[in-house]
Amino acid sequence: MSILTVNNLKKHYPIKKTFGPEQTVKALDGISFEVKENQTLGIVGESGCGKSTLAKQLMKLETASEGTIDFGHSEISSLSSKELQSHIQMIFQDPYSSINPRKQAWKLIAEPLFINTNLSKEECFKRATEMMAKVGLRPELANRYPHMFSGGQRQRIGVARALILQPKILICDEPVSALDVSIQAQVLNLLMKLQDELKLTYLFISHDLSVVKHISDTILVMYLGKIVEYGPREQVFNNPQHPYTKALMASSPSLNTSGKQHTPITGELPSPLNPPSGCTFHKRCPVATEACSTSVPQLVKYQNRLVSCSELN
Repeated sequence: MSILTVNNLKKHYPIKKTFGPEQTVKALDGISFEVKENQTLGIVGESGCGKSTLAKQLMKLETASEGTIDFGHSEISSLSSKELQSHIQMIFQDPYSSINPRKQAWKLIAEPLFINTNLSKEECFKRATEMMAKVGLRPELANRYPHMFSGGQRQRIGVARALILQPKILICDEPVSALDVSIQAQVLNLLMKLQDELKLTYLFISHDLSVVKHISDTILVMYLGKIVEYGPREQVFNNPQHPYTKALMASSPSLNTSGKQHTPITGELPSPLNPPSGCTFHKRCPVATEACSTSVPQLVKYQNRLVSCSELN
């Protein structure tokens, strides 16, 4: 059963210039997908592909230019901030800059309770310390300040704060990229444990393909604001079909499960102000044809996943 459905989501930013015509950055350009209950959708792609913009739309931090986001039977735009926060929360990349250094750990965790409920200070403290224990922090550390914790412990505080309102969906925006590798494994295992215990649904945004493969059930690959491949984890990783997905696999030194060799990605991401015509990946694609420069590929079903490539259209 789908808990979140995104349909034709677009976010365009107008860029006004003193001289010359106004230009538009199409950060998201017609994104559609769904997330099943108690599963993890891994979202991957280069910087600038629209991953963080998508997270902002889902958290209602920005207004979409077009399209809909449905949570269960409710359209997100119809929900108040308090209603939305009780359903969807976010874990941020940097566990230090995303929390107030002047607040004690329990107050950081309990802050959503102070804002969204009428609970007493004592009840908020009780719930915060219970959540600390759930994420692997000793409750006796409740009165410590952020600088007294390690990076991994600070990220656990971030996880506890995101869970304190008992949301059904967590958006994880590069939650382990700022941590040491050994600590990354601990935080990932914690997230997977909490998912089983609390029946959570994750949208997991990351550059690290090995991390995404470890935690995700479904993979969504983005390029310049569009989806290029979307399907089950094993199929996307073991037998990628889009040239960009293949290039991402080749660019990751930690992935060598299939023994297949793919051509590494070349060139740089085009400017979103002036994207290439036709398939936006064609200038970097090793198998591009002349038609790719004029024909815009559509997402089509191929081998039990969706792929956007002119060769398959």
